Amino acid sequence: MDAMKERNVNIPNPKEIEKEITEFLTKKYGGQVKVVSPIVVPQDERSEDPPSTARNKGVIDFDLRPEELISYLDQYIIKQDQAKQILATKICTHFNRIRHQEIAGAASSEFQGRIKNNIIMIGPTGVGKTYMIKLIAQKLGVPFVKGDATKFSETGYVGGDVEDLVRDLVRESDNDIDLAQYGIIYIDEIDKIASSNGHYGADVSRTGVQRALLKPMEETEVELKVPHDPISMIQEVEQFRKTGKREKRSVNTKNILFIVSGAFGPLQEIIKKRTIDQGIGFGSRIGLPKNEAGLLSQAKAEDLVEFGFESEFIGRLPVRSIFERLTEEDLYTILKNPNNPVILSKRLDFATYGIDVRFSDEALHIMAARARDENTGARGLVSVIEQALIPFETRLPSMNIKRFPVTSKVIENPEKILNKWLSGVGAVERDAAFDTIAGSNREALIDYLKENRKKLSEQHGLPLSAYRIDRVADYYYAYVVEIGTAIRKIKSYYDQIKRIEIDFYNKHDLNIVLEEDAIDYISEQMANHSLNIDLIYHKLSNDFEYGLKLLRDKTGKNRFFLPKDALVNPEAFLDRLITSEFKKHNLTEADRSTNEEDLAAGLGAITAPDDAYPESL
Repeated sequence: MDAMKERNVNIPNPKEIEKEITEFLTKKYGGQVKVVSPIVVPQDERSEDPPSTARNKGVIDFDLRPEELISYLDQYIIKQDQAKQILATKICTHFNRIRHQEIAGAASSEFQGRIKNNIIMIGPTGVGKTYMIKLIAQKLGVPFVKGDATKFSETGYVGGDVEDLVRDLVRESDNDIDLAQYGIIYIDEIDKIASSNGHYGADVSRTGVQRALLKPMEETEVELKVPHDPISMIQEVEQFRKTGKREKRSVNTKNILFIVSGAFGPLQEIIKKRTIDQGIGFGSRIGLPKNEAGLLSQAKAEDLVEFGFESEFIGRLPVRSIFERLTEEDLYTILKNPNNPVILSKRLDFATYGIDVRFSDEALHIMAARARDENTGARGLVSVIEQALIPFETRLPSMNIKRFPVTSKVIENPEKILNKWLSGVGAVERDAAFDTIAGSNREALIDYLKENRKKLSEQHGLPLSAYRIDRVADYYYAYVVEIGTAIRKIKSYYDQIKRIEIDFYNKHDLNIVLEEDAIDYISEQMANHSLNIDLIYHKLSNDFEYGLKLLRDKTGKNRFFLPKDALVNPEAFLDRLITSEFKKHNLTEADRSTNEEDLAAGLGAITAPDDAYPESL
């Protein structure tokens, strides 16, 4: 045993091993080979759970305002203005109220009978209900799970599946129960669990599912360990192995937001019947809304109860959001939106084979008209595009065609156009059409970016100059991404360049501020000459360190703004700056002459490290 302890004492630690290996490699290869080891932080075996983040336990970091969320949704979803307003407002209020109460603690205005802003969304299929909730959850960064109400009714298992949604929130939050208790549970096709009056059998299970949802939608404790869930049982065993204790783990649903949605087709007839009945009598006026959304907006709790829901269930869904049916023009606008997943997905399908596909306005109009005839909302767009382009997706990857213009002829006569191309005819016409459509697409995208410049700049923290708008457009078409992704990529270059200001201050104790045109100029130089940020920094240090230090020492000024012309001609810029600052500080001619001589000598002594970058920069 003593010998074993002695051997354990003599075992070198990782640092010592790394040092020995480095010394060996240095002796054998000189400084050409080095050991680079990752930083490993030892973990306590008793604490295998991930460390907590900066988020205070029990307090959510949320400060989003309704108008900010609406602005975000506008980038992806057209129309549905009333639905956006209701959802954005009530969801933001829900989470901001939680944050307010958690921060206030005991002094908060928590009270009995607290009403939660659970939401019911009503509208035809394919109008963006599910898409909108997914976007909101992504923006908020809270755990989100989606369930299908039809699964609950089909299983006939009352209660179990409903509570499984709560357990799924814990899994979505990486087993962080505190975070899961601020999640969103979305249940689609909720109208399918409405019972039919006068019927029994299957309707009993539907009513049972409604009742099973009552407590979670309000407040209850949901046990994580259940016999039918093997994962929770394994976690319980693992927890007992580590701690030796049987710990009760549950999720409180007080702050979990429930959102349900459905098409509610027969509901219109119920509303019509009620409004007509109320309009009978002397002096009554019957004025039914002309559109579907206007009629559904008049829905009352009694209509939903007659539809087949229990009054207690509807009472736990106090907020109602009505979605409008999409017109042909709406469907066309969806296709024109640069963030729409329909066109982006199809572009990505072809991009996997190295084929760049572009859509003409005429083709988009035809597809919108066909999708309207299918009467399935935006879902019809996917069917129409797949039906028209599947022959090309099958054959073009085997041909030497890398640019695919989707014109009206392609949509109307796909087989005819494909056979023409397969025979080798129409290559010049095809390339000309592609160039025309690509130019039109780019102009439309740049117009979109200009129209939404302020909104996008605020959202992504990047001032969108004309140069950056062009770069965003280039990246958008080169890599088939959403606008936000393209802007974030350009911002990453912007952040790298702005980092120069911090490095310059840390090394030279000089506070330089690169103006927007200077940043664009550096970006352009990096793109055109394959320069890296280190070379740019070295050049700026050579050009400005000595002169700016002289100015700082004589005038006390230590904040200097560098525009593009300063980078193009640094000597002329420094000369103007010195003249201006000396005049402002009333320095003598002797000071001016001495400093200018010193500056000239200093600039003359500076030589570039190599000629790997243009002299203009």
